[in-house]
Amino acid sequence: MHTTPGFSDLLRLIDERSAAFRAAVAAAPDLGAQVPTCPDWTLADLVRHIGDGRRTWAATVAAGPADAKAAPEPVPMPEGRDDLLGWLEDATRELLDALEAAGPDRECWGFWTTAPRTAGVVARRQLHEVAAHTYDAQVTIGAPQPVPAEIAVDGVDEFLRMFNTTTDPWPHEPETIRFEAAGRSWWLRLDGEGARLVPRRDASVEAVGTAHDLMLVLYGRLGLDVLEVRGDRGVLERLAAW
Repeated sequence: MHTTPGFSDLLRLIDERSAAFRAAVAAAPDLGAQVPTCPDWTLADLVRHIGDGRRTWAATVAAGPADAKAAPEPVPMPEGRDDLLGWLEDATRELLDALEAAGPDRECWGFWTTAPRTAGVVARRQLHEVAAHTYDAQVTIGAPQPVPAEIAVDGVDEFLRMFNTTTDPWPHEPETIRFEAAGRSWWLRLDGEGARLVPRRDASVEAVGTAHDLMLVLYGRLGLDVLEVRGDRGVLERLAAW
């Protein structure tokens, strides 16, 4: 049984991944470099996304229950490298302070429908967003590092529950996919009722790999070739296209 990291651990890990993101930015020779894993963005675009996004979520958590995410006063992104790193660090601190003040159970706006709209779920979502984008920044500077296993295993679980769960009908023959990483397994059922995690059952295809690789395949950062695929690979390709 997978156990989500506790709230204090989520905050600690957000802080650690945010520091790793800043380290990649600090080492980048050119903030205008294209991000290979987000080809529509430069590294500067990614930095803006992280800084502005953390401030928006800080304000959203602080606002409590609402019909839309908050719109905080914009804080312009500075041009100097040292000022830019400070701007990013301040954004992370705003988010962590807001989450800590709210506590895990406080309700707030969220775009998802598959989990409670609480500060605890925001913290989990923010951890995996900054973890994925830290990898993006590291790839951009040519120094990718594995997503720490503690984060990656939960990243797989969160992605399958939040983004691969839907009531939209699966437009193909019913299938079950088994994912495996770090000694843990997830079974995703695809049928006319949509997509959802189910208890153990026979699978049409199995996708096995490290937690890092599986998380980043799900996020579209790596291709299926990094996984051991047993069975009908086409099912995974149809899922990715869907």
